[in-house]
Amino acid sequence: MSSISVLKDKCVGCGQCQQVCPFGAMSLVDGIATVDLNKCTYCGSCVDVCPTAAIVLKKDEAKAGIDKADYKGVWVYAEQRHGEISGVVFELLNEGKNLAKQLNVPLSCVLIGHNIKDKAADLIKRGADKVYVCQDPILAEFQDDPYSGILTQLIQKEKPEIVLMGATNIGRSFASRVAARISTGLTADCTALEIDPETRNLRQTRPAFGGNIMATILTPNHRPQMATVRHKVFKEAKIDENAKGEIIDFTADMSKILNRTKFLQFVKDETSHINIADADVIVSGGRGVGGKDGFKLITEFADLLGAAVGASRAAVDSDWIAYSHQVGQTGKTVAPKVYIACGISGQIQHLVGMSSSDVIIAINKDPSCPMMQIATYSLEGDLFEIIPQIIKEIKASRS
Repeated sequence: MSSISVLKDKCVGCGQCQQVCPFGAMSLVDGIATVDLNKCTYCGSCVDVCPTAAIVLKKDEAKAGIDKADYKGVWVYAEQRHGEISGVVFELLNEGKNLAKQLNVPLSCVLIGHNIKDKAADLIKRGADKVYVCQDPILAEFQDDPYSGILTQLIQKEKPEIVLMGATNIGRSFASRVAARISTGLTADCTALEIDPETRNLRQTRPAFGGNIMATILTPNHRPQMATVRHKVFKEAKIDENAKGEIIDFTADMSKILNRTKFLQFVKDETSHINIADADVIVSGGRGVGGKDGFKLITEFADLLGAAVGASRAAVDSDWIAYSHQVGQTGKTVAPKVYIACGISGQIQHLVGMSSSDVIIAINKDPSCPMMQIATYSLEGDLFEIIPQIIKEIKASRS
C-alpha cells in the first residue's frame, strides 16, 4: 500500500509542497507540512519540489500486478453540455458496441450533469446496455475537478476494462486527470481501435510525428484501458426505438470531491453559426486569405452555400478568426461531404484533420502545394478572383 510521511526534523515550512499539490492535500500546521490522506493521490509533486527531502513517498509497486480479471465491460463517457449530448458520443457507442461484442461484455455509458437523467434513454436507444447517471447542482456546468473526481469514484467502484471518451475540449481536459488518479495509461486522439483476442488488450492507434506515422499503443499491465477518440472517425450508432437497457443512479461521495475553481459565466461563441464538426459543407481559409477582411469573403461564400467556416492554424494564430473554427491536428477533426480549402497550402497537421472529407476542392495559386495535390478538384489562381466569380454564378442561378 502506498504511503507518504513528513520528516518533521527536516521540514523548514517553506510551503512549496502546498503550492504545487494539485489536490489540495498539503497544508502547513504550526510551520510543518501536513498531508491530508483523504485527498492525497500519491502523485509525488510535493516530493519533487521539497528542498530538504523532508517528504517521503513509498508507492505501491503491486499495482503493476493488477488482476485484470476483476475488470469487465466497455464504457463510453457521455459528454454533454447544457443537456445536449455531444455527437462524438454516438460514434463511440457504435464502436464501443463492436468492442463489447468481441469481449462478450456489456456496453455502458456514464452521464454526469444536472437534470440530465432523461437523456439516458437516448443512449440506450443508441446501443448502451447500462447508463450510470450522476446528478448534482454543482455539475450543471463542466468543471475539471468535480467531473474527474466523480468518474474516478465510479471507475474504482465498477472496474470497467475499457473507457472511451471524445477527443473534445472537455474530453482532452479531464481524461488525463482521471487516468492519473487511477494509475492507468491514456492514449489521446485515437483514429482506430481494435481488440487483441488473445490478451483482451485494446490496440489504440493514433497519428504520431505530425501524422507521418500511425502508432499503435497498448496498456498491457493496467486497467482500465483509456482512450480519447477524434470526432467523425466512426459512424454514429443507429437509433433503435425498441432497445432495452438499465439506468443506474450513482451517488458520488461529494465530501471527497475537491473543486478548486468557481464557475462564473458561460460565454457562447457567437462567431460560428454552424459547428464545423457537424457540418456537411465547410469553407476554410488559410494564410492565403491575407487577414480578417479576407475572411469576410470566406464567410459570404460559406453563407451562400449554407456551410460552416473553417480555418487553418496559421489563420487562427494570426488572430484572423476564433480558435473554434480551426481544423487540424490541434483543432477539430472534420469529415464533411464537401471541404473547400481557400488559400491553404496543406501542411500535414491540417490534412490530418480533414483528409477524410468526401470531396475536397482546393483554391490556391501554388499548383504544387499538398492541398492541391490531394484535392478532388483543384482551382489554380487568386482566390480573390475565383471566389467572387463563383458567388456571382451562384446568385445568378438562384435569381
